[in-house]
Parts: sequence; structure tokens; C-alpha cells
Amino acid sequence: MKTQTLALACALALASLTFGAAAQTTLSAKAQYTADSRAAKSRYDSDLKLCADETASSARLQCRRDAKTEYDKALTEAKARMSAAAPVPTSTPVSQPICPDCGKVVSVSVTEKQGEGSALGVIGGGVAGALLGQQVGQGAGKDLATIAGAVGGAYAGKKIEEKVRTHKVWSVNVQYGDGSHRSFEFGQDPGLIVGDKVRNSGDSIVRD
Repeated sequence: MKTQTLALACALALASLTFGAAAQTTLSAKAQYTADSRAAKSRYDSDLKLCADETASSARLQCRRDAKTEYDKALTEAKARMSAAAPVPTSTPVSQPICPDCGKVVSVSVTEKQGEGSALGVIGGGVAGALLGQQVGQGAGKDLATIAGAVGGAYAGKKIEEKVRTHKVWSVNVQYGDGSHRSFEFGQDPGLIVGDKVRNSGDSIVRD
């Protein structure tokens, strides 16, 4: 009779444990397992006291075996619930730039770039200088003046051409989404200011 009472008590205890686990959803998985383990141990201790009331030694032994079996089963179920409730770690994907060719203007500077003299300027200046030199002196002095005029004219022609070809250059520095930088040069004002969003277009950039 007491064995049947023990079995009924264990069944009610398991039902209570399952219901308690479902109701206490606010506890963490580990905290819920701790609570379930304590409850199972308390019921196990109560079952052992009931077993001690058995008059026959064989009945007491069987009662203790049944109590231990139910206790182990309760612990196993509690561990299973804890494992099922534990969050599965997920890897965080590495964010990639949405537009690898898009960036932002971080600086704009304007400088004057000196032009380069060509052979045409040297020859033209030399001829002009030689003509002027011929107007000075007579004989050998005139020849020296012509040579000096040609040399001086060539140098002057080169410098004049360099000055004429000097022009402004707009340098635009762009920072991209991956942190890299790139500089672009323009022969005319591109109309870009710091903070403008741009994107690559061939070897140059355009406003995005």
C-alpha cells in the first residue's frame, strides 16, 4: 500500500516539477535548473522518510530504489530543460561597405603648378634675341652681341613660356568607407567642398 502511495506521490511530484518549470519562465536556464534540483532533492528526502515506515525490509529496499530512480529521472529532465533553454551562440557577420567606390570629401586645396618650357619657346626666344643682338656693334662685336642675344633670348623665351603655362590645380582628398584615402587633381574648379559625398567615375570622381 505504501509503495503505491510512493508511486502516486512521485507522479504528482513530477507533474508539479514540469508545471513549475513551464510557469517560471522569468528564471534563467541555470537558475531554473538549480530550483528544479532542490525540489527534486526535497521530494527524494520525503520519499526516504516514507520508505522508512515500511515494516518489511524488502519493501523498504524496493521503496528506496524507486525513490532513487525517480530522483535521478527528475535530475535528468531538469538538465535536459536547461540545455534546451540555453541560448545558441551566433556569430556576428562582419559589416561590409555598401558602396566600395563611394566616399566623402575630407579636404580641398588649390595650388599653382608651374608650366614647362618647350623647345619652341627656346628657339623663338633665341631667334628674337639674335635679331636684337645684330642691332648692336660692328664686326666681331656684332657677332658676340648676336650670340649673347640668342642665348639670353632662349633663356627668356623658356621662362616666359613657363610663366604662360602656369595654371591652378584643385586637389581633392577623398576618404572611403573602408578608411582608405585617395587624391584627385582637377585643372578646373570641380565645385566640391569638404563633406560632399562622391563616387568613383573612371579615373576621376563625381558628386554622389
